[in-house]
Amino acid sequence: MRSSAALKTGIDTCRTWLLPLLVLIFWLLPAGGAAARDYKLGPGPWQISADNFAYDQSSGTYRAYGNVVIQRGGHVLLADRAEFNSKTGQVVAQGHVRLTTGADTLRAERIEMDLETETGTIEGGSIFLAENHFYIFGDRIRKIGPDTYSADKATITTCDGPNPDWKITGRNVKITIEGYGFVSHAAFWARRIPLLYTPYLFFPVKIKRQTGLLTPRAEYSDRRGGQYVQPFFWAISPSSDATFYAHYMDKRGLKSGLEFRWVTDPLSRGVVMLDGFRDRQIDDGSAEKALWGYRDDTAIRPNSDRWWLRGKVDRQLGKGFSAKLDLDLVSDQDYLREFRNSYAGYSETRDVFNKTFGRALDDYDDPVRLNRLNLNRTWSRVSLNADLQWYDDVIKRRQADSDDTLQRLPAIDLNVSRSPLPRLPLQYRLAGNYTYLYRQDGDRAHRLDLHPRLLWPASLGPYLTLEPSAGLRYTAWQMERVASDAGLKRFHQRTIYDLELTMASRLYRIFRVGPQRLLKHTLLPEVTYRYIPEQNQSKLPDFDGIDRIEASNLITCSLTNLFNLRTPKSPPAATGSERFDYLSLARLKIRQSYDINKANRGDDRPFSDIFAELDITPGRWFLVDGDAAWSPYDNRLNAYNVGIGLFDGRGDRLYGQYRYRRQTITEEGKESVLVTADLVVTGRLKLRGAYERNRLTATDIRKAVGFTYSAQCWRLEVDYSRQQDEEKVSAMIHLSGLGSVGG
Repeated sequence: MRSSAALKTGIDTCRTWLLPLLVLIFWLLPAGGAAARDYKLGPGPWQISADNFAYDQSSGTYRAYGNVVIQRGGHVLLADRAEFNSKTGQVVAQGHVRLTTGADTLRAERIEMDLETETGTIEGGSIFLAENHFYIFGDRIRKIGPDTYSADKATITTCDGPNPDWKITGRNVKITIEGYGFVSHAAFWARRIPLLYTPYLFFPVKIKRQTGLLTPRAEYSDRRGGQYVQPFFWAISPSSDATFYAHYMDKRGLKSGLEFRWVTDPLSRGVVMLDGFRDRQIDDGSAEKALWGYRDDTAIRPNSDRWWLRGKVDRQLGKGFSAKLDLDLVSDQDYLREFRNSYAGYSETRDVFNKTFGRALDDYDDPVRLNRLNLNRTWSRVSLNADLQWYDDVIKRRQADSDDTLQRLPAIDLNVSRSPLPRLPLQYRLAGNYTYLYRQDGDRAHRLDLHPRLLWPASLGPYLTLEPSAGLRYTAWQMERVASDAGLKRFHQRTIYDLELTMASRLYRIFRVGPQRLLKHTLLPEVTYRYIPEQNQSKLPDFDGIDRIEASNLITCSLTNLFNLRTPKSPPAATGSERFDYLSLARLKIRQSYDINKANRGDDRPFSDIFAELDITPGRWFLVDGDAAWSPYDNRLNAYNVGIGLFDGRGDRLYGQYRYRRQTITEEGKESVLVTADLVVTGRLKLRGAYERNRLTATDIRKAVGFTYSAQCWRLEVDYSRQQDEEKVSAMIHLSGLGSVGG
């Protein structure tokens, strides 16, 4: 009954939210694009030269001997002897035959070919197709079209040399460039060793963006068994395309997916992805089903209907307005973990979104997923942001009787940046927010929050600036529904003021450290006083951090050191351009606060820890970053993190970080070390590793090692990792021009 109720809840959720979201996606879609056109120059006359030749005028046939060259445009045929019919374009060439078309090369002992239709027969030869780096070898190869070849008892490979690292042999072979390859009775060889036989092999031979099947992927895992992924690419228009794929899993079922992409201009684009399947396995909490759950997750997964809808859209709307859409709806809390590293899984999706939009996803193990529609408009000093934010709690949606997840539908922010007041030495800024705070089960309210601020910037001589400011914050709540027993009324309001005073200076000195090198040291001291009166807010609604404003009576002092180096450009810049490079060498910031309220209450520790931040980047090959918190009362470090990185120009990298946090009443202690490294052993072999250890518990957090071996026509990637109770081994072989296999 509970599983049926969860399924009904999932279906109802899709009806309620999925359909409007899909309508919204299509509203943000591009209007379409024009189809691309290809233009081809007309042929000119063929030219022939040789040491000796005879010409039969009646038939138009040349018989040429010795260093024969027949050419037109990018087509060049070389041979020891040839018969060429200039009227039909038919040629029979023998002896060291070489035909080049652009970068493609055909070699043979004898060919019979129609140079006009580019069809014919090649005997005892090979064909090299440069764009795909494909070699075809065979006793008899037929060129049955400009880009199509067939052969009996042929060999194909993308490896150079007489003894290729890998090759595929077959009884019947047919290859179409920008199409597909077909091989019957195919055998896969590693050097001279046959490793695999299949009665039929089908693979894509594509470089350009066009509709057709993409390279398949074969994998194996304990949880999913043998797997086969077959993608299909659809080039819809120059500005949009889609990829469909089927992912067969021996132990789990058939997962189908779709990825739709479009671009209309540099600022308008979208990617929407959807996949799902009916799982043969569930996790209902029983011992026999425990394998299909995760040991560190107490929530069960009784559903077999599993899916994930995600997407991001950026769209320029005109008049300076822009819209952004983030979708992330998933069927259950285990789906993203289950398919974290699969084809179109969490990791690939995250990387696509980061690269395309600069916005990531929630963590793969987070059961609460953010869905957001943002409308933005920016003027010279004013910005408007309107958000619809829906946090989808997967566990509550499918398994709980109620869902009190807080939603903001909408949240509208209006901000006025620092602006001058006419005829007065004052400036002002404003932060305003309206939010409809919605819970499916729980309190609901409309909230208005206004925070105007007056500032008086002043200079006290050339080295000191002073800026007092005062703000007034007004917040009002109109309760739409009171479901809690907190005794809330229908209307609440709060008015509270805050004061701030900032004194700052900027001092610098320039040192000559070479004939044309200058080092600039800048000091930025700053003292800030902030005051917010104490106010009883216990009877007000409490939805988020805006509803509770803590009292403050705080003085904060900070000192920032900046070191910048000016050096001549190398090589020297052209006349009229910038002649120097400016490098940020280091930054050191130290700050501490004094809490007057604590001192007035008799607290014997009114001073905060002394916080320090350090960044050192003396060049591209070395960096140090760190932060620390020092207790002036305990005379020791309460927390610190230190990281050191070493790099070089060929790709070697070593980074180490030490993290420490002392245990307190409110926080757990932490002491760990992290080391990651990439080592280029040779031009072909690269090693990598990572190690993280919890020094407090003397346990390893993560171990990982791996290597990549890259040859001219293939690449091998092997990785091993162990993290808590999860252990992974993966091996992938990438064959250039053919695809990948592994798992």
